[in-house]
Parts: sequence; structure tokens; C-alpha cells
Amino acid sequence: MLTIEKLSAPPAYQVVSSELRRHILGGSLNPGDALPSELALATSFGVNRSTVREGIRQLESDGLVRREGRKRLVVTVPNHSDLTPRATRALLMSAVTFVELWDVSRVLEPLAARLAAENVSKSELDGLNRNLDATRASVKQGLSPGRLDMEFHTLLSEAAHNHALLLCRQPIGTLLYPAFEQVHPQLPQAAARLIKAHEEIVDGLERRDAEHAELWATRHIEDLKRGWLKANLSLSEQIDRSLIS
Repeated sequence: MLTIEKLSAPPAYQVVSSELRRHILGGSLNPGDALPSELALATSFGVNRSTVREGIRQLESDGLVRREGRKRLVVTVPNHSDLTPRATRALLMSAVTFVELWDVSRVLEPLAARLAAENVSKSELDGLNRNLDATRASVKQGLSPGRLDMEFHTLLSEAAHNHALLLCRQPIGTLLYPAFEQVHPQLPQAAARLIKAHEEIVDGLERRDAEHAELWATRHIEDLKRGWLKANLSLSEQIDRSLIS
């Protein structure tokens, strides 16, 4: 006898969300375009407004739409800051190890420095120099420069003007921040070496010397691995989750 299982239909709000997402990603709705009103969408989909509202919440959490005022909904391009937390959580739940993060950073950080040397703007250079000044001041006060280091590499990757690179490296950089925090207390020289690397990278950017910037970014990321090993930490060890905010 033929056995037929009941179909499992997704909730209506997910159908609304998926259909609107299809239009956005397919180009029918472009960044800056306004969505129809909740009432108009509810009428078009044949559902109530609360269902539409729940579907739109999903798009808002994905960074695909934002509210302007109380009612107007506008299509947006997700920022890396919208996407990074989700990817970071996925990596943590996958029990990612230091060496896995480092292997990827060993490719991405030098690439970011090379591209930044070719594409950086004056305002972006100013931002990197302000970060350098803040890092020097922080170390002089005996504080860890870990968060400023994370900011430096975000600024560097933004200056590369490569969206694919930026979206790929942000979760990795977020998780490698605790790696420096785990190493720093045991290696007093780590902060000075970090500052030196950042100075050389910025010097390469200012002179549009892509090879110099790439070289020092490579030395910088390799230094982190040496520090990790000197601190008697295993390459297969997971990052300390308690250090991730």
C-alpha cells in the first residue's frame, strides 16, 4: 500500500520573507528602494499584517531592509558588522581552533595590506594613524592593545576596498583578538612588536609600497603564531570564548 506523508509547509511569515528576499537578491528591489506598505504587502500575499511584520523582521535581522521613520521600509546592503556576529557564532559552535583561524589569516591579512596599499584613501590613512597613536598611548599606560589591534585590521581591510575580503576576514579577526589577549600577559615584548608591525604596514600604505605592506603583514601574523607557541599553547587549542564580547 502506498504511504503518503503529510506535506510540511513553512510558516506563512517565512514564505513572505523568502519571497521578498528573492526580489531583493534578484535585483527587482535595489538598495534605496522602498518596500510597499505592510498593508499593501498583506493584501498582495493574502495574509494578515502581523504575518508580514514577522517576515520583515527576518529581513531586518539579515540587514536587507531598515526602517526610516515609523512606516517606511527601505532596501539596504548588509554591512559586515551585520554579518560578522552570525559567522563568528558558527565558527565558535564548530569548535574552531587557533591553527584553523591562523591558516586563513596567513592568507587574508597580507592580501588586505597589499590591496590597501593600492587603494587606501587619505581619510583611511588618517584613521589608521589615529589608531596607531591610540595604540602607542595604550601600551604606554600598561594596557593591552588587543582591541586596538582588532580595530587596526578592520580599518586595513576596509581600506583594501574589496567587499569579498572584508566579509571573509571579519569573523576570523574577531576570533583572533582573544588569541592576542591569551598571549600578551605571558610575553611582555608582544605589544612593542605589534606596534612595530603596524607602523611598517602604515608606512607601506603611505608610500604605496604594496610589497612592503604585505611583507610586514605577513611578519605580523607569523609573530602571533610564534607568540602562541612561546606561551605554551597548543595550535589545536580552541580560542578562549570568555574573552569574546
